Amino acid sequence: KKAVRIEEMVNYFDYDYDVPDDGKPFHVYSKVVSCPWNKKHQILHLALNTKKVKKENLAPSNFVFLIDVSGSMSDQNKLPLVISSFKLLLNQLRPDDRVAIVVYAGSAGCPLESTKVSEKQKILAALDKLQAGGSTAGGQGIKLAYKIAKDNFIKNGNNRVILATDGDFNVGISSNSGLEELISEKRKENIFLSVLGFGMGNYKSDKMEILADKGNGNHAYIDNMNEARKVFLKELTGTLYTLAKDVKVQIEFNPAFVQAYRLIGYENRMLQKEDFNNDKIDAGEIGIGHSVTALYEIIPVGVESNFSGKIDDLVFQEKEKSEYTNKKDLGLFKIRYKNPKSDISKKIQFMISPKVTPLEKAESSSQLAIAVAEFGLLLKDSAYKKDAGYESVLRNANLSKGQDIDGYRSEFINLVKTAKALDNSLVQK
Repeated sequence: KKAVRIEEMVNYFDYDYDVPDDGKPFHVYSKVVSCPWNKKHQILHLALNTKKVKKENLAPSNFVFLIDVSGSMSDQNKLPLVISSFKLLLNQLRPDDRVAIVVYAGSAGCPLESTKVSEKQKILAALDKLQAGGSTAGGQGIKLAYKIAKDNFIKNGNNRVILATDGDFNVGISSNSGLEELISEKRKENIFLSVLGFGMGNYKSDKMEILADKGNGNHAYIDNMNEARKVFLKELTGTLYTLAKDVKVQIEFNPAFVQAYRLIGYENRMLQKEDFNNDKIDAGEIGIGHSVTALYEIIPVGVESNFSGKIDDLVFQEKEKSEYTNKKDLGLFKIRYKNPKSDISKKIQFMISPKVTPLEKAESSSQLAIAVAEFGLLLKDSAYKKDAGYESVLRNANLSKGQDIDGYRSEFINLVKTAKALDNSLVQK
């Protein structure tokens, strides 16, 4: 149950949000819909979508592939999949982009110095020679990878270490705090980090997330070639090209409409209220062409609830009122972010309409996001699940299916059906 992260489940999917207007970094999507697992409650569906950039207009890239070749990576869905995935990525890069390969096991080494992608055969040959064996010294590899990235730094370019591992750091800098400190120091050099977890069962999600967060980066999980295509083809720019760093969002609900609320998921992403305006506090990154979705469960004014005592305090304060504040609005949505090369944040804000749409009549993006969230509540056996059920999840997932070009929505529906069947078999026993 602890392994279930509802926000990651929700953000797995593409919701086809509108793109930002010219000159703006984000498009903000906001809709209030009925809540399927608690009829008296409502769901606020919020999302940020970033602009798309054609590949030829992207900044030149200086990549260091940092690859775990320890003994635990020998399985077919680990190092062999890493090699296949990086070959896939290589085909998406431009001739002047640069790639280096650093490996680590008992010690760290560099089988390929920084090389232009125009010499693709040389890079492919280096990948094909990689073999797994030995214990893991991740800290040594990270230090070497950052050194090579710095030595080949491209001014105004995309300088990034891409770490591929099953997360089994058991030699060297193995504590979370030690890794945190190392990565936090290196990010000051404007070198970003993407962390890719490979294989089943031994992927240390917490450790990978810490590395990505502290390294001004992101993390993804790859266990087959379909996932590799999703990360390196469909979501390439969102994975490897940062649009904004230290992105923070804050919402103030109007107490005339909302007596209590809770953010669904994101338990390890919470900031203190005062951190929103503090540029020294690190936060998440958003890639080019990437979107982020968040769902808030709302208890409207006048509704009796057993949960009120467990839900976040209201933050709609007189002293924080904006020039845009309108008593007719549900709340104020604020975004603070930094450009990738800047340490000074910018703030934008939007008002949220209180209009409520029945979920069955809502846009497919809301139907899908809420179906996924409800499924997450069931998997976690959440205290807030109330009347959540597989039939409700399937109903809304089917409503949202649409063209489903990539097949991800159909795959989700089949997954829910499997979970339902397993649940029923356990009940019968």
